[in-house]
Amino acid sequence: MKAQLDELLNREMSRKEFLQHVGSGLLVLFGISGLLKALTQQQPKIGRQTNNMGYGSSAYGGAKR
Repeated sequence: MKAQLDELLNREMSRKEFLQHVGSGLLVLFGISGLLKALTQQQPKIGRQTNNMGYGSSAYGGAKR
């Protein structure tokens, strides 16, 4: 892995190639972190919410009393 990275850093490349490498690296970085975040997040409970605050808690928001 280190040898491949050294080879990539020492290679001459155009601006387009550089931006492609940086873009793919960012995509891999954020894609993996997003996947890990999705796997570790707790799933919300399905059912009636007990929170009466916020939009929808008044008659204007559509809640019926």
